[in-house]
Amino acid sequence: MSLRYAKRMDNIKASEIRELLKLTQKPEVISFAGGLPAPELFPVEELKKVSLKVSDEQGTAALQYGPTEGYEPLREQITKRMEKIGVKAKPENILVTSGSQQGLDFSAKIFINPGDIILCESPSYMGAINAFKAYEPKFIGVPTDEDGMIMEELEDILKNNDRVRFIYVIPDFQNPSGRTWSIERRKRLIELANEYNIAIVEDNPYGELRFEGEYYPSVKHYDTEGRVIFLGTFSKIFCPGLRLGWVYAEKEVLNKYVLAKQGSDLQSSTISQMQIAKFLEEYDIEKHIEKLKEVYKNRRDIMINTMKEEFPEEVKFTNPQGGLFTWVVLPEYMNARDLAVKALEKNVAFVPGGSFFPNGGNENTLRLNYSNMDEEKIKIGIKRLADAIKDMMKETQKA
Repeated sequence: MSLRYAKRMDNIKASEIRELLKLTQKPEVISFAGGLPAPELFPVEELKKVSLKVSDEQGTAALQYGPTEGYEPLREQITKRMEKIGVKAKPENILVTSGSQQGLDFSAKIFINPGDIILCESPSYMGAINAFKAYEPKFIGVPTDEDGMIMEELEDILKNNDRVRFIYVIPDFQNPSGRTWSIERRKRLIELANEYNIAIVEDNPYGELRFEGEYYPSVKHYDTEGRVIFLGTFSKIFCPGLRLGWVYAEKEVLNKYVLAKQGSDLQSSTISQMQIAKFLEEYDIEKHIEKLKEVYKNRRDIMINTMKEEFPEEVKFTNPQGGLFTWVVLPEYMNARDLAVKALEKNVAFVPGGSFFPNGGNENTLRLNYSNMDEEKIKIGIKRLADAIKDMMKETQKA
């Protein structure tokens, strides 16, 4: 059978992370590949209790269709999450989505025509790149450093390209690099977006997972003209299996997202929304987040310290102040995809970094996740990875 597919399917590839996760299901494999929260920290017992309460108190409503915009009490709770990052939000400016990934897909659907230009950090989140690619844009990766996107480079790109539709950014503990933007660059981003009349899509899955240092206000906090579309999620601070996130935007912009939502799945799960709303009403999520930060900070410290002890001096890596990832840069003559094969032979997995660059290249990079493995496995896994790096270096030198 030979069916005729839409041309856009040529641009959609299998997620490299998802494919790697299939290979890491063996119990002997220590995986630093996925961006997975620690399952032992999921509030299973509390969720059991709130699920029963929702069924007892709101059973028929929980199993019924609901408004596209989302369950009103949950949207009110989301405004409190927005206050933590410096945004005085209103429920009418919030759309509940099926994970923030759906918000990324809607952003592409709403803004991109084939051939339009999307600007993103270099590197950037692979899931966003894949979501955008379906709508056939061109990508320009804006160079970054330890303080985030370099504004002089961004300004130069904006001056010389008139088909830029939006700038996609992850300012806090960026996926994959773990870097956080300075306040000065957040402000300058807004200034440039205003000057060139460009939308900003701010993706913030990790902002509440700061281990040390002061919290920075979101880019949305500095928005003076309503051009920032903010994407949030419960996946990293609560549990990802419920698949609930949100879009926060000015009403005129949000209406476009509501239309996209109606054409996609009508609404996100009513019962899941009610369960999270009930949890937020009856339990202290701030206490839960503090526990996450305590565990993740400890795991980050163990990973970074073991890398310092075991990795060759030529290998560089970031030391994030929060989030789930560190970013590793190998010597230029090494290819992380080849290294991934050798690492899997030693039963350790990671994501090669090339897929985080929409236009390719940078194959000497890789991403490591520290949130999902326990402390002892992190030590063992990093030592295995270090051995694989050293073996590959020796082979390259011999050649």
